Amino acid sequence: MCQTAHNAGSVAGIAVPNSRLARDVREFVRDTSTELLFNHSSRVYYFAALRGEKLGLRCDPDLLYTGAMFHDLGLLASHSSDADRFEVDGANAARAFLRARGISEEDANNVWLAIALHTTPGIPCHMHPLVALVTEGVEMDVLGLTYKQFSARDREAVVEAFPRSADFKNDIIQAFYEGIRHKPDTTFGNVKADVLARKDKQFVRQDFCCTILNSAWPA
Repeated sequence: MCQTAHNAGSVAGIAVPNSRLARDVREFVRDTSTELLFNHSSRVYYFAALRGEKLGLRCDPDLLYTGAMFHDLGLLASHSSDADRFEVDGANAARAFLRARGISEEDANNVWLAIALHTTPGIPCHMHPLVALVTEGVEMDVLGLTYKQFSARDREAVVEAFPRSADFKNDIIQAFYEGIRHKPDTTFGNVKADVLARKDKQFVRQDFCCTILNSAWPA
């Protein structure tokens, strides 16, 4: 299982690691992010750790916590680039954060992958458990893909500790939109194109087949 500490102060039997790194991560994201994204990212950690127990996947709890908490940081103006996907912006921020604290390059790169791939369905589940579990947590909290595989007791405990907003479904879509609308080309080939299509009536979705047919190749 994912090696997350259990103690009396835990949520649904899962605790945030009692480490300097985890405390630094929590303080940084709490001070940098919005309440909506901080609570969402916290829930992602708990759902990811619970899925790790269910699936028998082992990973470092500090790294899982970092991946979960940083996964949407690229939506914020303070960490958003002009041309990279928001997932890459968040991944870059997390890797720099970990490097600055002496975390190994291998571990920092696994966190990078976990964040960079969390909106790319069908790939993370075949990778390192850390990569797989961050996506598991995101897909549970945003899409509810494994909703029925969690007990009502665990779902309620996580949401009680880190509440969903009154209209979370629309609020998170709006947060996605605000984080990517200035660079629509970065949504080509990933799920965030659906966000722009819903929120911006002027948005024109790039088409993979048209890109092939309109290329400079003669045939």
